[in-house]
Amino acid sequence: MRTATTVEASGDWRETAEFVVEAEKSGLDICWVAEAWGADAVTPLGWLAARTERILLGSGVIQLGTRSPVTIAQTAMTLSRLSGGRFLLGLGASGPQVLEGLHGIPFAHPLTRMRETVEIVRAAATGEKIAYRGKHFTIPLPGGEGRPMRLSMEPVPVPIHLATLSPRMLELTGEIADGWLGTSFIPEGAAAYFDHLDAGLARAGRHRADLDVCQGAEIHLVAEDRLAEVVAGRKKELAFSLGGMGSGTTNFYNSAYSRQGWAEVAAAVRQRWQAGDRAGATALITDDMVLATTLIGTKAMVRERLRTWQATGVDTVRLYPAGDTLAERLDNLGRGIELVRALGDR
Repeated sequence: MRTATTVEASGDWRETAEFVVEAEKSGLDICWVAEAWGADAVTPLGWLAARTERILLGSGVIQLGTRSPVTIAQTAMTLSRLSGGRFLLGLGASGPQVLEGLHGIPFAHPLTRMRETVEIVRAAATGEKIAYRGKHFTIPLPGGEGRPMRLSMEPVPVPIHLATLSPRMLELTGEIADGWLGTSFIPEGAAAYFDHLDAGLARAGRHRADLDVCQGAEIHLVAEDRLAEVVAGRKKELAFSLGGMGSGTTNFYNSAYSRQGWAEVAAAVRQRWQAGDRAGATALITDDMVLATTLIGTKAMVRERLRTWQATGVDTVRLYPAGDTLAERLDNLGRGIELVRALGDR
């Protein structure tokens, strides 16, 4: 398995940048830069391209609707050139709360918009003239004076990873993407994802080896006598994912946990969180839910968990290192990289 991590630029950027530089020295393979409702992903990616030499750099993710498809293509091609071919384009549909509540952009029809965006990005990156007629995008604009144009940059490959969770979006990922950026992953419930990814792959005449399966989880290696304390501390964050990530009716994280065996508790958590009972929602999260979806535990526990991830079909493990200081985060990340290296190839 390859190793990756995700950062964002909303906090102390100097410390975050130092973390990435040191992570590269530790042997990290990929760094994804997040974009949610804080800092954008593109600006720090350009900065990191100048400060790193080897690691791949990806947008994790650019949100559909916040930029036109051609702007996304221009951005991806520019970052690829600036980084010497090290850029990976990560795209995600986001959700109604961010797109409609923050950007004032309709969230409707994310499946079609994702397909059309990928098709336009790929057309632009090949250097061909962009002439596209879809349900959501038509280029050039009909009735105007515009004619099909090509970008003035040299063509450049743009590997595309899609961050998806719902069944139909997973099928689309298998059909058209180079990689899948997953989350809320439970190896024992992997069929809830892989069945749909494989259906999309089959539709396109592709195989699992054609798709980089990239899964992420918090990594926190602890002594056995601290395990209960650390697990308890993670429960509020999980409750937020199930209850607060999205609107009262649309929460893709909640749906993902539901499909993997926790439908009843996921529904109860969302109900309490939306009602303002944060403590009550957190109290519903079990130790098993935390341990199943993270890499929290003793060294032996995390090593065994990584073996399970590898056997399930994960190609790239995205490590979110815990720690209150830069040194602690780098320590957890470095130890995680060592454990992944020790597994060897499948």
